[in-house]
Amino acid sequence: MILQALALEIPIYVVDDGSTDRTSEIVDSISGITVLRHKLNLGKGAALLSGFAAAAKKSKWAISIDADGQHNPVDALKLIQAIPTAQRCLIVGKREGMGGINVPWTSKFGRKFSNFWVWVSGGPLLMDSQSGFRVYPLPESLSLGVKSRRFQFEVEVIVKAKQQHIPVYEAPIQVVYQKGSARVSHFHPWKDFLRNSATFSRLIINRIFKGLCRFGHSLFIIKGK
Repeated sequence: MILQALALEIPIYVVDDGSTDRTSEIVDSISGITVLRHKLNLGKGAALLSGFAAAAKKSKWAISIDADGQHNPVDALKLIQAIPTAQRCLIVGKREGMGGINVPWTSKFGRKFSNFWVWVSGGPLLMDSQSGFRVYPLPESLSLGVKSRRFQFEVEVIVKAKQQHIPVYEAPIQVVYQKGSARVSHFHPWKDFLRNSATFSRLIINRIFKGLCRFGHSLFIIKGK
């Protein structure tokens, strides 16, 4: 995955989020990359924010890609090409072929669940709100005030982006789910389902509260006339 990404000839940041296997040894053996490390596992959102902070020193954009082998780094070019001219926006890679027999049921269900609740929470209506292959605008993404620090970061950042009038678009990308593959994922279906539910509940309550505040302000203005 890293070697494929290096072929793009752009700065590569690898975040080692408290790994306990041979990850550190492997990434240290690869030249041409910048390795960022968390002593403890802080979560995907925390890892993304560390990468964003480092990338923001050199660029106004960041491309995120999961390290579980499901993506082809070359598709980053499709995401870049999807950025409208002179527009600051977030591009989400829409994974094609997610209905395949080798795609885990957790991924199929999670995708539909997330798409619906992102929309209910006040975010855009997307086809793949859980995709981790994206282009983020920096420093806008760092100033959104996203609270989630684990997998839920990726859905909350979409909602917050729309709320702060940052356009969110999708672009088609490949996805690889091979039968019997050694793909590694740290997504825990039930634990993360509960975390997702808590995040969406917080976002929906916040949306309702803001709506009531705007409604109350409108009543005040009308009464003052």
